[in-house]
Amino acid sequence: MLRLSKDEAIRFLGKQGILAAFVIFMLVFALAEAKFISADNVLSVIRSSAIIGVMALGVTFVVVSGNLDLSIGSMMSFSTIVVLDLHDKIGPVLAILAMFSLTLLLGALIGFLVGYLRLNSLIVTLGMLSAIHGLTLTYSGGKNMDISDKSSWFSFFGQDSVMGIPVPILIFALLAALLGIILSKTPFGRKIYAVGGNGTAATFSGISRSKTVFFCYLISSFCVATAGLIQASRSLGSQNTVGQGLELEVLAAVILGGASLLGGAGTIAKTVVGVLMLGFIQNGLLLMGLQFYVQFVVTWVIIILAVWLDIAGKRGKLWSPLA
Repeated sequence: MLRLSKDEAIRFLGKQGILAAFVIFMLVFALAEAKFISADNVLSVIRSSAIIGVMALGVTFVVVSGNLDLSIGSMMSFSTIVVLDLHDKIGPVLAILAMFSLTLLLGALIGFLVGYLRLNSLIVTLGMLSAIHGLTLTYSGGKNMDISDKSSWFSFFGQDSVMGIPVPILIFALLAALLGIILSKTPFGRKIYAVGGNGTAATFSGISRSKTVFFCYLISSFCVATAGLIQASRSLGSQNTVGQGLELEVLAAVILGGASLLGGAGTIAKTVVGVLMLGFIQNGLLLMGLQFYVQFVVTWVIIILAVWLDIAGKRGKLWSPLA
């Protein structure tokens, strides 16, 4: 009979504890509500999780590099409003190009402040959260945006399907595959892990920490722009606060996937698992008749549990020793 020592058990919890908890959640939901595991419900959950998932892919790069990005919610609102506003003015193609360009500029600004000026990422992105929100309100004049031509091909990204698979799911899957290869199979990916694991050692090894962090934020902003495109295409209209609060869900999904807030650990594949875990847990709670606001409490509990298990797994102790 296989037995684990206390230290081995703690390390296992730090790596797989949340996954075990997810399996238990799934079993409970499946027993409580039969349609939870139906094909239609599963596809619906994955589709509704695509926007959070796409943003989480980019944030994974930032977190693995040892930083945070709390500006993604406001940035997604900005991207959505801009592409909707420009759609009727300059056409969908130019609107999409302009929206991606502006969003990448915001990402480059954050990357410059955190990467090259070495400012604290929490402070910078928290400040940018408010700044971009103000920019969005200023741009929109405090109004919501809608596309006049509801038959525009622009709806393809959020409403159509290819071979029975919703386009948002395909975008999420293709982007996950591409970024997964970049993070795990390329020299740039190895630099990200080195910078996040030990920035000083990485610098002495000839790795440019500043450039690496800068490009991580560019990747994150590209993913946010993609999420904004899906959101705008799905509804062909949006409130100017559509992304408000999403940074919490995205960060929760990334942490659930095993990325360490201390940097140097995390994968795209596990982030995808984290996104799906969060989506199915929220869906299960709704199917069981719990009000939507219960999701916020559950999300908070999951984040605290994930961070605790992550830190416990690294220090080898469930409880911090007294100073």
